[in-house]
Amino acid sequence: MARIPTAAVAATGLVGGYGVARWTKKRQLGGAVLAVAGAAAAQQWRQRAGGKAAGALTAAYVAAFAGSHPLAKKVGAWPAVFGVAGAVAAASWAVADRRGS
Repeated sequence: MARIPTAAVAATGLVGGYGVARWTKKRQLGGAVLAVAGAAAAQQWRQRAGGKAAGALTAAYVAAFAGSHPLAKKVGAWPAVFGVAGAVAAASWAVADRRGS
């Protein structure tokens, strides 16, 4: 079975969580998508890069979610979500996906 890059899982969680919340008008449902993808990414980060890296990337994921809210007031909701998702994906790739294990 092909391995899905953790960068894709994390970015999908951020973008998908926002999209689900926006389109269904149910923030809790979007939060569930965000949480499930974040938990899946954290488990993969731990397996691929170790506990410290997983902790740091999980913190970055949560910070990206929180940071997208004030950023959205300046640049708009979708640009903010795509921006933070790209930043988390880049960090995830650099720390956990780049070597390919």
